[in-house]
Amino acid sequence: MTLVEQDEHVADVAAIRAQFPALARIEAGHPVAYFDGPGGTQVPRSVVEAMNHYMFHRNANTHWHFATSRETDASLREARRAFADLFNADAQEVAFGANMTTLTMHVARSLGAVWEQGDEIVVTDLDHQANVAPWRRLEQERGVTIRVVPLLAETGTLDFDAMADAIGPRTRLVAVGAASNALGTITDVAGVADLAREHGALTFVDAVHYASHELIDVNALGCDLLVCSPYKFYGTHIGVLYGRKDLLASLDVPRLAPASNEVPERMETGTLNHEGIVGAAAAVDFLASLAGEKGTRRERLARTFHALHGRGDELVARLWSGLEALPGVKLYGPPPGELRTSTVGFRVEGQRSDDIAARLSDEHGIFVSDGDFYATTVVRSLGLPSDGLIRVGCACYTTEGEIDRLVEAVGVLVAGS
Repeated sequence: MTLVEQDEHVADVAAIRAQFPALARIEAGHPVAYFDGPGGTQVPRSVVEAMNHYMFHRNANTHWHFATSRETDASLREARRAFADLFNADAQEVAFGANMTTLTMHVARSLGAVWEQGDEIVVTDLDHQANVAPWRRLEQERGVTIRVVPLLAETGTLDFDAMADAIGPRTRLVAVGAASNALGTITDVAGVADLAREHGALTFVDAVHYASHELIDVNALGCDLLVCSPYKFYGTHIGVLYGRKDLLASLDVPRLAPASNEVPERMETGTLNHEGIVGAAAAVDFLASLAGEKGTRRERLARTFHALHGRGDELVARLWSGLEALPGVKLYGPPPGELRTSTVGFRVEGQRSDDIAARLSDEHGIFVSDGDFYATTVVRSLGLPSDGLIRVGCACYTTEGEIDRLVEAVGVLVAGS
C-alpha cells in the first residue's frame, strides 16, 4: 500500500518502515524506537542503493569527455532538478556544499564583503547557532550591527512585534529559522520576508528542521536564500543552498580562478561529494515515491508532505497528552493545534536530561536526543539549566505504539525518581 491509499493519502506506516533496515535493530531487548530524527533521520534502502550504484558504476570527476564523467555530470544535474522540485525553484538556483553551517558561513562572508559599519543584520533567539554565529562574525570583521529578536518563553515563539521594530532602513539581511529544532515552533517566514523587503533587506532562511516536516516553497516564503540538510529528511550528510539566480550571480564568493564562475557552480568550492549528492536526490525521490506514480515530482511531494503533516499532528497530540499527564514532566513550545512540527521538548523535574536520555536507551531501547541542540539561546531564554531539554521527534516511520512505549518508559523513570 502506498502513502495515498489511506486517507487519500495517509501513510501505510508498515510499508514505509519496511524500507528502513535500521528499524530492525534491537537494544535492551526491544526494537529500537528512533525519536532522534531532528538530529538526523534513518535512511531508506533506496538512498544507499543510489549511492552504491553511483560509486560502483559512475564514479568519476566532472566535465571530462568519457562515459563515467558525463554520467557524473548528468547525476549532478538531476540532483539539482530534484531539489528544485523540492524547493519550487529553478535548478540553477540550487548549490551543494559540505553542510548547512559551511554553506551559511560561505554566504555570510560573500555578502559581508560589501557591507560596512552601520549596516545591520537581524538574528533571533529561536535559531540554531548555525544561523546566528556566521552573521555575528561580521560584527567583528565588518563592523555591522547585530539586532536580536527575542523568544517569547511562555509560547516558544518569536516576538513578532520586536521583529518589526528590529528591521529598519539600515537592515541588510534578516536571518530566521523556518522551524525551531528544539521546540518545533514554525515561524511565519513569509511575514518576516515581507517586512525585510519593505526595507530592501534580504531574507536568509534556515530550513534544516522545517524541511523534514513541511514542503518548502521559496516563492511562497518570499526568501532570497535558504539552506537545508538532507540527512534530516532521510538523506545524506551534505548541505543544500537555494538562492535567487541573480543574487547568486552577484555574490563576491571566494573561488579559484580556473573554476566555473557560472551559477550555481560558482557557489561550490572544490570537488563535491558526488555520492552524497546522489543519495540526497534519492531521498527526495523516496519522499515523492510515497505518493505513488501519478503527477509530477513536485505534485507527489505535495501529497506526501500533506499526509505526513497530518500524521505528525496526530502523533504529537498523542505524545503531548501522554507526557503532560505525568507528574513532574514539563513541556516546552507550542501545544498541539498550534503551528508546529512533530518535535517536542520536555524536562523531568529533579532529573538531568542526559540521564533520562541514557536510561531510555539503555533500559527501554528508545533513542532520544538531549541538550541544547546548538539552539543555545532557546535554552537560555527558557531559563533552563545547562543540560537543556529532552527532545523527541516523530518521523515518517514513527508509530503510535512507539509513542505509547516512550510515554510509559518516561512514566517508569518518573515514578522511580
